[in-house]
Amino acid sequence: MVARPAVRIVIDRMKVEDLPAVHVIERESFSTPWPAHAYRQELENNRLAAYIVARCGDEVVGFAGIWLLVDEAHVTTFATRRAWRRQGIGERLLLALLDLARARGANEATLEVRPSNMPARRLYEKYGFKVVGVRPHYYSDDNEDALIMTTDSLDGRSMRDRVAELRAAVSARPDIEIGADGLPTNHPEGVASGSNVEPAQGLEDAASSPGSGAPSGQSARDPRAVRPGDAARRQP
Repeated sequence: MVARPAVRIVIDRMKVEDLPAVHVIERESFSTPWPAHAYRQELENNRLAAYIVARCGDEVVGFAGIWLLVDEAHVTTFATRRAWRRQGIGERLLLALLDLARARGANEATLEVRPSNMPARRLYEKYGFKVVGVRPHYYSDDNEDALIMTTDSLDGRSMRDRVAELRAAVSARPDIEIGADGLPTNHPEGVASGSNVEPAQGLEDAASSPGSGAPSGQSARDPRAVRPGDAARRQP
């Protein structure tokens, strides 16, 4: 079989027609997925929310979202298709979220992450997030604490220089080689056993993890009554 041409990932605004693909990623990435109608309500009714997707051609291979709360951008969700992880998609999504936050006037970005999710923590630290506090017993599935991570001023020189350097590095990465099966040639599921153990709930090389009661926590929550603090509980 002949491999397909290499592809470049495109970051785009999430649309209602993307939701079936988003739900697939949601279910394979989080232990307690949002109900099917949650994202539609977020897109159509939540003026504080902004959601984006990563596209490979017509296929949605990742998504992320933020809530703009006064001058703070709160990362609410972040996930990548299991077979598309380790391709730099998470970094592209995170860069796009930081761009969006700054464009909408946010002074900083913040999120919650599980202490045990080292891949996620390393990615966030790479992009300037620092631990500023702890939420005890934050995650409802196992009562694990959450680390609160926040950036310096998004418009400050240090963050702007950091993001510019990282953006250049991501842009310099080669296009993703696609096999005859339509998946990246080095995707995790390419091993003979078919097993695929990925770090944390779905952020690609890092992720968000379940909490309780909100869009982000992959927990039992009513999307009509989501609180900002709950939203981040998706972060691992």
